[in-house]
Amino acid sequence: MSAVPPMPVLSVAGLQKHFPVKKGLLRRTIGQVRAVDGVSFAVSEGETLGLVGESGCGKSTVARTVLRLLEPTGGSITLGGTDITRLGKKDLRPHRRQMQIIFQDPFASLNPRMAVGDIVAEPLLVHALGDDRERSARVASLFEQVGLRPAQMRQFPHEFSGGQRQRICIARALALSPKLIIADEPVSALDVSIQAQVINLMMDLQQQKRLSYLFIAHDLAVVEHIAQRIAVMYLGKIVEYADKHSLFLRPLHPYSEALLSAVPVPNPRLKRKKRLLHGDVPSPVAPPSGCAFHTRCPYAEARCRSEAPHLQEVAPGHWVSCHRHEAVAMKSNPLVA
Repeated sequence: MSAVPPMPVLSVAGLQKHFPVKKGLLRRTIGQVRAVDGVSFAVSEGETLGLVGESGCGKSTVARTVLRLLEPTGGSITLGGTDITRLGKKDLRPHRRQMQIIFQDPFASLNPRMAVGDIVAEPLLVHALGDDRERSARVASLFEQVGLRPAQMRQFPHEFSGGQRQRICIARALALSPKLIIADEPVSALDVSIQAQVINLMMDLQQQKRLSYLFIAHDLAVVEHIAQRIAVMYLGKIVEYADKHSLFLRPLHPYSEALLSAVPVPNPRLKRKKRLLHGDVPSPVAPPSGCAFHTRCPYAEARCRSEAPHLQEVAPGHWVSCHRHEAVAMKSNPLVA
């Protein structure tokens, strides 16, 4: 008898987030910005799913909608087996303890008027966990876990470096012992040397606590290091979804192929053939008919301009939304001597 697969920590199905476009004195709605337009994925216990794409493709909107910081227009969000899509504030409150976020800018996400120890303790205070002594002990322990000294709890954010501030943000995210952490480009504002330290810290904490990460980034080299599976977004949709080895070895979507061609190779004898994209990203207010990528795609044909492709599994665990994925696979050669 085959074992029943474990329930995902997070499951998202057909997620949509549209923002109204208003115009005129009466502020009438004349259109919709389709920031997220039918996104589906799952994150298992102890797994990191990388969500990548160009700026403006909807990655951060997915993060904020999953956390219910933005209200979804459609679709469903299931956290630990519970559908939280339409829960009210009171019913949602206990579930918020199971999901936390690390923001991109570690300085803007910390209150400059609060001591960092109070910032990390605030989630415990909001959820009425422990007394003052217990909260202080918990914060001191968190500081040690992220590589800071408990004596630094009385200092303020401006007294820390960028990497240290991001460690404080990680400590705050861990305060409630969540199952899921959404990291919204957590290292993009840091120096390269500090990026490696923060990524290694997150990976160590994941192993210790069996954390699940939704790791959002535009740097595929960083995502390759930390993620087990990768979802590629373009104009509010996931266009390719696979384990990282399959995606990096042989991407099946021309957009993924172009993104990978820009990743540096740590071997001077090898290089990637560049796949330059021409044109601009279409407007999410009025996306093109058919495949949204056809206006920039070197493989596009007549069918691509009229018929929108669906995300389909073309190999075990490898999903792609492209009519020409076989042609992409034949021509794709990411590494050449």
